[in-house]
Amino acid sequence: MRKVWRDVLIFSAIAISIPLAILLLIRFAPRPPIGEMEYAREILSKAGTNKADTYSKKLFTEAKIFYDSAMVNWQTENKRFIYFRHYDKVARFAILSAKKANLAADNSISSSSNLKINLKQKISSLNDLVAQIDKLFTTYPLTAEIRDRISKGKLLLEEAEIVYNNGKYMQANRKITDAEYLLTESYENASANLKSYFKSFSVWKKWVDRTLNESKKNRDYSIIVDKFSRKCIIYLSGARKYEFEAELGKNWVGDKRVRGDMATPEGMYKITKKIEGSKTKYYKALLLNYPNDEDKENFKSEIERGTLPASARIGDLIEIHGNGGKGIDWTEGCIALTDKEMDVVYKIARVGTPVTIIGSMVELKDVVNK
Repeated sequence: MRKVWRDVLIFSAIAISIPLAILLLIRFAPRPPIGEMEYAREILSKAGTNKADTYSKKLFTEAKIFYDSAMVNWQTENKRFIYFRHYDKVARFAILSAKKANLAADNSISSSSNLKINLKQKISSLNDLVAQIDKLFTTYPLTAEIRDRISKGKLLLEEAEIVYNNGKYMQANRKITDAEYLLTESYENASANLKSYFKSFSVWKKWVDRTLNESKKNRDYSIIVDKFSRKCIIYLSGARKYEFEAELGKNWVGDKRVRGDMATPEGMYKITKKIEGSKTKYYKALLLNYPNDEDKENFKSEIERGTLPASARIGDLIEIHGNGGKGIDWTEGCIALTDKEMDVVYKIARVGTPVTIIGSMVELKDVVNK
């Protein structure tokens, strides 16, 4: 009987000790840092939602590397016997990952906001630049290359505004950077050309003053053609009486140098002949005394200096004529008006009426600031 009780006690002790041992094993076994890993994963997700992979790429990449390192170490430790496992590195990497992810999320929000503000300012600034380019150079005979670069810059700016409004700021930034380069460089090149052209302003002003003084003195009509503003202005006794839109030679910037250069000459001329009917293909025409003595002397000097080939020929047959109103510069060097405007000019003009052709009646700084 004693033996039976002893066996029962032993069996009971064993039955109690095994679960207790299991509980003790579980109680004192190293615990994996599940909380740290979940927190790191949550912050990584938050950073991703804030587009940290775009606006804080370095920090976000570091956060992911630390998280991946934590996972690798966790898997490695899980292969060991339970009491030999050490999760210190796992926890450390998880904490570092969460820290970097938090920084990436905050930095992304800040960077995105700053980029949005900067892009808005750049878009506004570039639109102002486009407006200035259009104001100064829409009808200015730029080279085909510069004109093409301006067109590409405008298109990129339009595309940048679209993606910006869709919240794609990095994509907008790339397009704006390209647009800024094209538009700024083109504007600088065109402006340098324009400044060079306006160096003759003091000469133009002298011609205008002389023309208006003669008109006032003689109490007669005189005509001034302002090429930059596309104006043909009729004065009587020194006072402005009519003003018409003018269309010029395709290559009107600068003086006319040689036959066929499509340039409208600059200088002080007079009407030598009035032409109408079947004698002109331009409705009505007023022939000018181009080339005058100064034009001939300049042409001769260029031949002698070698800036024009010896085979070059000086131009002629420069007129104010009708058939205008096309909205573009299309003549071979003449000044074109609409037929209705030509009727007015033809009526008041006579042989000997002064016609002064200049680059501009207004200084460049006033043109730019207007």
